[in-house]
Amino acid sequence: MVIPVMRLILLGPPGAGKGTQARMIHESYGIPQISTGDILREEVAQQTSLGNYAKSMMERGALVPDEVIIEIVRRRLQRPEYAQGYVLDGFPRTLVQAKALDRVLEAAGSAIDLVLSLQVDEEELVERLAGRRVCERCGEVFHLRFHPPRSEGKCDRCGGQLLQREDDREETIRRRLQVYREETASLVGYYRREGKLEEVSAAGDIASVRERIDQVLKGRSRARR
Repeated sequence: MVIPVMRLILLGPPGAGKGTQARMIHESYGIPQISTGDILREEVAQQTSLGNYAKSMMERGALVPDEVIIEIVRRRLQRPEYAQGYVLDGFPRTLVQAKALDRVLEAAGSAIDLVLSLQVDEEELVERLAGRRVCERCGEVFHLRFHPPRSEGKCDRCGGQLLQREDDREETIRRRLQVYREETASLVGYYRREGKLEEVSAAGDIASVRERIDQVLKGRSRARR
């Protein structure tokens, strides 16, 4: 089935698989992915005025202000390749950002069509993230349960030592999840009141989650015909 023009948002806590599922939506339906993390790194690499400002904030350990993120997204959405829809991954994160996005889209004569909220039990998220190990030499990623190395603590590719990143330590993960809940509780309610929110279980393997998302997208597509 061909999915018509659709503007999507993927919400979900760290470890829910937003980036993976956004890429799969792109592969299946040709809807381009917009990752705010990737955009920000691109702006920094290109040394744009916004990128330089964002870099200075990050180097001080400060959060990049909402207005900077919103402006970066606004500029990206003006590109012709996104005229036929997109899936936003990692944005908006707060109610302030969501309302600002609505204003940007309203000025352009468009609006978000659907928000997919990926739901995963906290303990499963902790297991997913805490089990990750990264090669200090080549950056290859392993998982103690789902993708273990052939030799404990050693990279299959280059033999380098596997390390656990600070962000993947259990206490850090639980803090990140708490921040996510605090930031997005009102955001989920906002889109639910707009009639745009669909909750999707992101438990289990990647293929099962993809199938659930496909069912939602195809259902919305039929409803819009």
